[in-house]
Amino acid sequence: MNEQPVFVTPSEVIEYLYCPRFIYYMNVLNIDQHEHRRTLVNKGRDIHNLKLVRNKDYLRQRIGAISKETDVYLTSDKLSLVGKVDEVLFLENGEAAPLDYKFTFWEDKLYKTLKIQQTLYALLIEEKYDMPVNKAFLVYVRSKNKLIEVPIGGDLKKEALEIVSVIFDILNLNYFPAETKTKTKCSDCTYRNLCSN
Repeated sequence: MNEQPVFVTPSEVIEYLYCPRFIYYMNVLNIDQHEHRRTLVNKGRDIHNLKLVRNKDYLRQRIGAISKETDVYLTSDKLSLVGKVDEVLFLENGEAAPLDYKFTFWEDKLYKTLKIQQTLYALLIEEKYDMPVNKAFLVYVRSKNKLIEVPIGGDLKKEALEIVSVIFDILNLNYFPAETKTKTKCSDCTYRNLCSN
């Protein structure tokens, strides 16, 4: 039997929210998604090499950031979380905030997956820096670096941790979760040939 992961990443939480079976296929059966074949994924991974997002100090000034750290690796034994955030901003009001670049267009909607991802980063930042985090920021690169603020309250933090707990149930109990309720996602799924839905 394979030893199960001790940590969950915000990216794995996004996969779970897309479809709970992703976690089973990736982490229980250890079947690779081969996502490296997908063009947008590759572009997203290369985003830090793009001049589009470098030195955007005017964005940080609008936010009220007085300093920043970039490409920050975050880990928490307590939360069983690990992740890497594009930037940690330190704000004038004594709070901190994650800032994440997205190589996509702003569609006038803030998706739950991104809210949860940023909330997990917020929890990790709070623990590492011992500072409150009540918001996050997303920069949509393909919409001329549109800046979106993501409010992060106590209810969202609680929901994010509950999702992490469910993921660990899948990993530790090796159970096959129900598929996504949104069947249109299945047509673009890397596991569609394996899934029994």
